[in-house]
Amino acid sequence: MSSATQEETKPPPPAEGAPVVPIPSLAAALLVFVASGAVLILENIAVRLVAPYIGINLQVNSAVIGTALASIALGTWIGGRVADRVPPRAVIGWMLMLGGVTTLLVLPVVRAVGNVVKGTSPVAVITLAALAVIVPAALLSTVTPLVVKLQLHDLYRTGSTVGRLSSLGTLGGILATFVTGFVLVASLRTSVILLVLGILLAVGGLVCQVLLRGRSAKAVAAFTVLGVLTTGLTLGAPQPCDAETTYSCAKIESVPGDPSLRILKTSNAEISHVDVKDPTNLHMGYVQAVVAASDLVNPGGRLDGFHIGGGGMTVPTYLERTRPDGDQLVYEIDGGLTQLAKDRLAFKESDRLRVVTGDGRQGLQKQPTDSRDLVVEDAFGSHSPPWHLTTAELIRHAQRVLKPGGVYTLNMIDFPPADFARSEVATLRSVFKHVLIVSYDTILDGKEGGNVVAVASDRPLSASELQRRVADRDPSKKLKVAGEQRTAHYAGDAQVLTDDYAPVDQLITVPLQYW
Repeated sequence: MSSATQEETKPPPPAEGAPVVPIPSLAAALLVFVASGAVLILENIAVRLVAPYIGINLQVNSAVIGTALASIALGTWIGGRVADRVPPRAVIGWMLMLGGVTTLLVLPVVRAVGNVVKGTSPVAVITLAALAVIVPAALLSTVTPLVVKLQLHDLYRTGSTVGRLSSLGTLGGILATFVTGFVLVASLRTSVILLVLGILLAVGGLVCQVLLRGRSAKAVAAFTVLGVLTTGLTLGAPQPCDAETTYSCAKIESVPGDPSLRILKTSNAEISHVDVKDPTNLHMGYVQAVVAASDLVNPGGRLDGFHIGGGGMTVPTYLERTRPDGDQLVYEIDGGLTQLAKDRLAFKESDRLRVVTGDGRQGLQKQPTDSRDLVVEDAFGSHSPPWHLTTAELIRHAQRVLKPGGVYTLNMIDFPPADFARSEVATLRSVFKHVLIVSYDTILDGKEGGNVVAVASDRPLSASELQRRVADRDPSKKLKVAGEQRTAHYAGDAQVLTDDYAPVDQLITVPLQYW
């Protein structure tokens, strides 16, 4: 190639002005890596932060991911605009400091607003997701284009410079995602993670600003005061949980007038009422229905049960006490919830009542064929049931595990038009020969929402016998057993749920204010 041709292919010279002095390559890489990683930590933590107020479901996850991506796009755009107008050295440290300060403010802001907008409307979901992510993530996302501008001192290496820094930012996000999911969440409270992250970002930004630009003592002192104030707000934010477990924000409340009764809540929904002095004293209607269904199997004799979900361990404990020769095996995915039941709800394991921390479906698949008299599935919350526990394939595993004449019970929560509950009943009827449902007439008629307990078996089930046993346990005498014909009418033409298609987040209806 001739020298004339080489001259023609050179890029135009940079515009006149103060030269851009790059920072060391290692420092540039570290800034991009840390800032991008911090954004992904915020995104992962945000889901847990908003869960006590709006629950966790597909819509909540989508809102958090969407607002995080919007924040990254907004911050990158702003960072690029600023980099073309202001010397990057003058603002990189400030972006990190402000990102740290706003990270410290996330916790008190979300908890204050969450108590006001508590509910599951799209407005509430998107509002809380945005408050948890958008400002600090946008500020931190400005760092990458600012650093890129600093490092573009050699226009012949633009591609490799931008590519290297972009890949390092992505790598920081990937590592932060794994560390948050596998280490931080399992070891620390959300409030602690946010506090440490905010302080590290703020201090790191301050150091960066002093090194890159230099600041007066007054500026350092002013920022220190601001940092102390925001840290105080984070530490003083109300704590909605007694225990922040891997999967839930759990809280235990006492009942005025009944010193032995405790209410276990997760994400603000009541999941168990436990009498710590007498675990056989059952309070919740759906629990009474499940236990009444268990009475259909070898009444008063040995009963071997398998439980998907434990919560407050009400049903497993009751069966251990009342069926002393039987064996109860519980698969509870949330080990922190099990520990809370032991610490605060007087739950005790024994040779006949064992708890395994793990996924209920995987545990069910491990059970021998014809090994259990009863399978109890009580793992559905009021916001979103785990979809893989709703399908016909899961129910067939339960059918295989049950002994001849065994019974399967499933507790569901839904509200009108109750498309999820209807689909779940239709799914049960596609597997078992006989299915009954238990609830209140207003729920069975589609006028109100709440718990629906399904009872299924391959042997004929007597609705009148089950009604008698339910009435013996239900002090209100309002729980009703729907016979097979009424159960079929309830299911109607609802979609059968399968591993290939189970849109439970779209089917379930959650009221704007629940429980």
